Amino acid sequence: MFSKVKSLCGLVLSFNNLSVIIEPNMTKRYGQLGLGSCNLESFPKSLRGQDDLFMLDLSCNKISGRVPEWFLNVSIERMGYLNLSSNFLTSFGQGPITFKWTNLNILDLGFNQLQGSLPIPHPQIWYYYISNNRLSGEILPVICNLTLIQIIDLSNNNLTGVLPRCLSNLSGSLEVMSLQSNGFNGEIPQLNGDHCAFLMLDLSYNEFMGPLPRSLLKCKNLEFLNFGNNQIRDIFPSWLGSLLSLKVLVLRQNRFHGSVEELTYGFAFPKLHIIDLSRNNLSGGLPSRYFKQWIAMKVFETNLSSYMGDANLLVWALSSLNTFDYSMRVIAKGIQMNYSKIQGDLTLIDLSSNNFNGTIPKTIGSLRNLRLLNLSNNILASPLPPFLANLTILEALDISQNQLSGEIPQELTQLTSLAVFNVSYNHLIGPIPQSRQFDTFENNSYKGNSGLCGTPLSRKCGYLKASPPSSPTSQEDQDSGSAVELDWKVVCMGYASGLIDEFIPTLEAQGPPVTTIQEQPFCTMTLLHIPN
Repeated sequence: MFSKVKSLCGLVLSFNNLSVIIEPNMTKRYGQLGLGSCNLESFPKSLRGQDDLFMLDLSCNKISGRVPEWFLNVSIERMGYLNLSSNFLTSFGQGPITFKWTNLNILDLGFNQLQGSLPIPHPQIWYYYISNNRLSGEILPVICNLTLIQIIDLSNNNLTGVLPRCLSNLSGSLEVMSLQSNGFNGEIPQLNGDHCAFLMLDLSYNEFMGPLPRSLLKCKNLEFLNFGNNQIRDIFPSWLGSLLSLKVLVLRQNRFHGSVEELTYGFAFPKLHIIDLSRNNLSGGLPSRYFKQWIAMKVFETNLSSYMGDANLLVWALSSLNTFDYSMRVIAKGIQMNYSKIQGDLTLIDLSSNNFNGTIPKTIGSLRNLRLLNLSNNILASPLPPFLANLTILEALDISQNQLSGEIPQELTQLTSLAVFNVSYNHLIGPIPQSRQFDTFENNSYKGNSGLCGTPLSRKCGYLKASPPSSPTSQEDQDSGSAVELDWKVVCMGYASGLIDEFIPTLEAQGPPVTTIQEQPFCTMTLLHIPN
């Protein structure tokens, strides 16, 4: 139908619900041909004569098997954009493949079943996507010839070996490099040259060792840095705090050790939205001064883009502007969550599974824009602080497996967005708050605290000992400077004969009363105060 339109030079039918039939003897030549999601099961043979193609989209079809050899010669001199992603392609033939398209700027081969070694495009390439395949072997030094490369995504393959040191020569043009979920090892190369264009660097889920390269300090525009799940041995890189554009820092499950040293001058990490230092061997107190400096976690920003990354990298495709979104895996709300896109307003602190000790600093209560907080599996030993109620939009709070003591502050019921609350395996005592979000939390949130009582636990609250008042209770005491200390006892007044006579004498004994009264009918709670 369209082949009869003589002046038509661009035909884009992608992403509808069409089944396109292409006649094998089609002679009409196109500059742009978009056939994505058109139920194609093979490469249209009529593409053989398409020497004027600048843009070709065959993504999201059902094309399977080996790419035919003739296709690698289609529009060699003109092809600028080629998208074969989300099919079932298995290979381009035997041995290392070097594509012949001399003007190819954008190549997307992601989400196929490609095996063998990494195909190498022509040095003119800008954006090279080949993630989520089955590629194996090492990255050959020939990749360093891609001197104009801006985005390279090799994530989720089976690539191995040491990164070529010459790869760091590309840092002057390279804005995004994602090598996550492969088998790379060895040390991370230092960046050469004085200029670094990186906005996003993801080397997570590999086997990298050694310290972090200090040359990252050259990357003044770096927004996203993920070295999680490697074998990096280093102290906390406080020097990264001088990268004023950094929004995401993930160092989880490595071998970072020692205390989290803080910069003694200026502001550190002022734009930080996400920090994940979990599953390391960090020690000492929590970084209270950093909490004071993380401005992006304090102030609600009104001009955030929908997803991180989409405001910075604009990729021309299909006559529209597409984006490259940052992605990551974190433990959030008790489960591993895969963020294929990261919302611009997501804020997260995960310091779990380390050896942090001491108290929870009050400065953490100033991070009013925080949504997820995980301090679990450390050695924190202090009462659960009521100032956590200042985190008004908090959605998940996990402080389990520490040595926290005291009662659960009633102020925490003000956290009306809280969907996950876990204080299990601490030394908490007293009644569990009974209102708002706390009515939705189950037993697992509180287990391992033998002193807690009340719903949802089966242990009912009987005799309770509340914390002493923090200041005198009357104006007279305050004016006179009286230092009278009051020991508050809770007495259950019931109608049962002899109940009071049996209970009151215990108040005169040293230490707390030994009589515990539970579930008495028509029971009224009365507070008796007796000077120590």
